[in-house]
Amino acid sequence: MRPHEMSAVALLDAFSRRQLSPVEAMRDVLDRVARFEPHIHATYLLAPERALADARASEARWAKGEPMGPLDGVPTTIKDNVATKGEPSPIGTAANELTPAAADAPPAARLREAGAILFAKTAMPDYGMLSSGLSSFHPLTRNPWDLSRNPGGSSAGAGAAGAAGYGPLHLGTDIGGSVRLPAGWCGLVGLKPSAGRVPIDPPYLGRVAGPMTRNVADAALMMATLSGADARDYMSLPPQTMEWPTRPANLRGLRIGLLLEAGCGGPVAPEVGAAIERAARDFEAAGSHVEPLAAFLTRDMLDGLDRFWRMRSLIDIRALPAERRAKVLPFIRAWAESAIGLSGEVVFHGFSQILEMRKSAIEATRPFDYVISPTAPITAFAAELASPSDDPLKPFPHIGFTVAYNMSDQPAATVNCGYSEAGLPIGLQIVGHRFDDVGVMAVAMAFEAMRAAEARPWPEPPGG
Repeated sequence: MRPHEMSAVALLDAFSRRQLSPVEAMRDVLDRVARFEPHIHATYLLAPERALADARASEARWAKGEPMGPLDGVPTTIKDNVATKGEPSPIGTAANELTPAAADAPPAARLREAGAILFAKTAMPDYGMLSSGLSSFHPLTRNPWDLSRNPGGSSAGAGAAGAAGYGPLHLGTDIGGSVRLPAGWCGLVGLKPSAGRVPIDPPYLGRVAGPMTRNVADAALMMATLSGADARDYMSLPPQTMEWPTRPANLRGLRIGLLLEAGCGGPVAPEVGAAIERAARDFEAAGSHVEPLAAFLTRDMLDGLDRFWRMRSLIDIRALPAERRAKVLPFIRAWAESAIGLSGEVVFHGFSQILEMRKSAIEATRPFDYVISPTAPITAFAAELASPSDDPLKPFPHIGFTVAYNMSDQPAATVNCGYSEAGLPIGLQIVGHRFDDVGVMAVAMAFEAMRAAEARPWPEPPGG
C-alpha cells in the first residue's frame, strides 16, 4: 500500500516503527495531488515546498522519538473558510478581499499544534451557501468517482481531496450538511459534531467544523485533537476528556430509529432508499431493535430557515462595494436578492423556525438511542450545477435529512453504505443525542466493520 492510501492511524504507526518517514509520505501525497488535481480542482494554496520542509522537521522529531503531538507528520487539508495564519480566506467568492489572516482559527491551531502537516486549503462555493463545487473564485471542483458529477458542498474540495487520496485527514465545516453531504457523495466518513464540541472562530448558530476521512478511526483520531479548548469560541462546550473510540460499539440491544422520509425536500431515490433499508437490516442482524421514525421536518421549517439565510446573505452582499458585489456567483446573488422586500415579520418567522426544528428533532429522536437515515435523498448530481434543482428559488431540496441536526446541536455522522448502479457512493447518516459524539462514532465504526468487505477501490486519476 502506498502512503497516500494509508490511514492516519497506519501512517503514525509506520512513523513510530521507522518503517516510513513523514517525508516519504508527503512526497507520495504530493505526487498523487499532481496527477489528480488537474481533473478535480480540490485545492487552494497548495504549498509543496513548505509541506516537505514541515515533513523533514517531523522526520527529525520521529528519529529522536519525540513527536510534536498525536498527528505529527500526517498530511492534512483545511477548508478555505478556516483561517490559517498569513494566508487569505476568500470563502469561495471572487468578491472577497484576499487579506492574510492574523492567526490560525481554532481548528487549524489545534491541528498544527498536534504536528499535522497543513499542506493545502480546499475549495468551496461562494460563502459556503451551496452544496456544490461551483465557485466564483475557485475552479469547478469535481467528484473523483465520476468527473461529470458534483462532490457536493460546501466542503467540496475536502470531499474530493479525501476520495482522491490527498492524504488521510481533511477538515470541513457544516451549517446545514456541508460536511456530511460531500462526505456521503464522495464515499467518506464525515462528522458534524455537537455544537461547540470543536471550537471555531467566528462561531455562528448551527455552524460546526468536523473531520472528513476515509474511515471512522481517522475521524475519531482527528476529533481528539479538534475538540481541544479555545477561548475564542464563546459558544464552545466546556473542556472535557473524551475516550474517542478505537473499536466498534456493541449494537446489541440498541433502539434504532429508521427515518426514510425527511418530510420536505426532494424525494428519496429508490436506490438510496434500498441502501438505507439494507443498512437497517444489518443493524437488526447485529441485535439492534429498528423501528420506523415518522418525518418531523416540515416545509415551513425549511422554507423559513431559507428565507432567514437569504436575508442574512443579502445584508452581507449589500455591504460590498458595487464592483465586488458584481463578482458574487450569479446563483448566490439571485438567491440572496430574492429576499428584497421581505418584511421583518416574515424574516423573524423564518428565524423562529430554527427553534421549531430544534424542538422537533430532539423530541422525535428522544425515544431512540440512535437514528439512521439517508445522508442525502439522491446520489451526486451534475458537476456544473449549483444545486440539484439548479433553481435559486428552490435551493435546498437535498438538505432535509441533515439540516435539522445543525439546529438541534446533535452529533450526526455519515458513513458509506453502498453504491448506486452507476457506481456512485451512498451515505448513511447516524444521529445521536446531544453531546454523544463518541457514541455516534462508535456506532459508525461498527457499521463500517459490518460492510468492510464490500468497500470498493478508491478512484484513480484518469489515465491510471
